[in-house]
Amino acid sequence: MKCSIVVRAYNEAQHLGRLFEGISQQTVKDVELVLVDSGSTDATVQLAAQAGAKIVHIEPAEFSFGRSLNLGVGAATREYVAIVSAHVHPVYPDWLECLLRPFEDEAVAVVYGKQRGDTSSRISEEQVLRQWFPESDVPRQPSPFCNNANAAIRRSLWNRHAYDEALTGLEDLAWARWAQAQGYQVSYAAHAEIIHVHNEKPRQVFDRYRREAMAFKRIFPEAHFNIYDFVRLALTSIVSDLAHAVGGRTTGRDPLSVFWFRPVQFWGTYQGYRSSGPVTRQLRETFYYPRGIERRNPAKRDVQPIRYHK
Repeated sequence: MKCSIVVRAYNEAQHLGRLFEGISQQTVKDVELVLVDSGSTDATVQLAAQAGAKIVHIEPAEFSFGRSLNLGVGAATREYVAIVSAHVHPVYPDWLECLLRPFEDEAVAVVYGKQRGDTSSRISEEQVLRQWFPESDVPRQPSPFCNNANAAIRRSLWNRHAYDEALTGLEDLAWARWAQAQGYQVSYAAHAEIIHVHNEKPRQVFDRYRREAMAFKRIFPEAHFNIYDFVRLALTSIVSDLAHAVGGRTTGRDPLSVFWFRPVQFWGTYQGYRSSGPVTRQLRETFYYPRGIERRNPAKRDVQPIRYHK
């Protein structure tokens, strides 16, 4: 099965080399690379050109996650389009094969795969990933949840309904919700595993959850998140994260970060629900160009992981 891979990037030269190396070692060899660059000033564009990628440019002032994806998918020529963040890399050489396999079911519109952190990931971030991305496949998922850091769609369906360019995030969830309303399915592929390097500072965590909460409120206007939810979720999540850390069930570092990550996460969510209005230019720059639980044991696989060069 051949496919296109769309990568959104802004100053990601530090991570792109590993992503492209992982793609080159996939069992799926017939791959078209498309990189959507939003004004990088480092070697991002040069690395993409060296990897043979088709490069699409978007001005920073015009950027939104949905708009950049629409440009990337529009430049792709294959029916199956994988979408990945620039700061991820596949764990196994059959990552792409596993991500595309659910499309054998003609009712499947979007597939998303497992995400895990690396050894630098904070404990709370790792716990979020384990909560969102379980160890077992869900061939037909009842909810529209998915995540475009590691996903694939049918381009023919995108031709019927593009991503919402006005959302501040969660354009993937909104698109999957539309697909389900048309009678299509969302599928989760646990073996399509990537490492997601996401070592953000407190302000970046706040902005991420705030813009996603703003988007969620727009998609689901009936949703609510009050101050009681903030206190309850922050406290219970801190306790859960610390229990996993003490029990040795997490590889994340910096256990003290638990005490700021969870309050910042849910405070951003709370503020996003309160300010789910129009996105001003100042908010856009803040969101997109910032300055400066229970766990199962991972399933063992016969496939050997990719050995990356340092």
